[in-house]
Amino acid sequence: MGEKTIALNRRARHEYLIIDTIEAGIVLTGSEIKSVRANKVNLSDAYARIDRNEAWLIGAHIAQFAEANRWNHEPKRVRKLLLHRSEIDELKGRMGAKGLSLIPLRLYLSDRGRAKLELGLGRGKQLHDKRRDIADREAKRDVAREMADARRGR
Repeated sequence: MGEKTIALNRRARHEYLIIDTIEAGIVLTGSEIKSVRANKVNLSDAYARIDRNEAWLIGAHIAQFAEANRWNHEPKRVRKLLLHRSEIDELKGRMGAKGLSLIPLRLYLSDRGRAKLELGLGRGKQLHDKRRDIADREAKRDVAREMADARRGR
């Protein structure tokens, strides 16, 4: 079956230089996992934080499940991330020493149906870094276009 990507944080790679990635489980209620399976997730304003030796996902929007009863979940509540103690300690050290941030990159369902979150350890880009990335991307696109035209004999 394979992994099924539910939500991507497209702004993350534009705003941050991703140095390392890590996979974490996420604690969800029943109505939340049903909304996740219905692709009702937005990670654009989300970030992760380590607080009191636990990892937390803050600002992720998981829409309320329409068919849920009166105990439906709060869409923007803080959710706990499942990481091993050694992973949390390593992330805490790297974030403190180098001034890095923990950014959610994508939310997906694993082969076993579990909701997983891919986190990126990254540093914020400056404006000139963003402009350089855009220029590189456009240059690659122009080269690919020229190569395609040459193959077609234009």
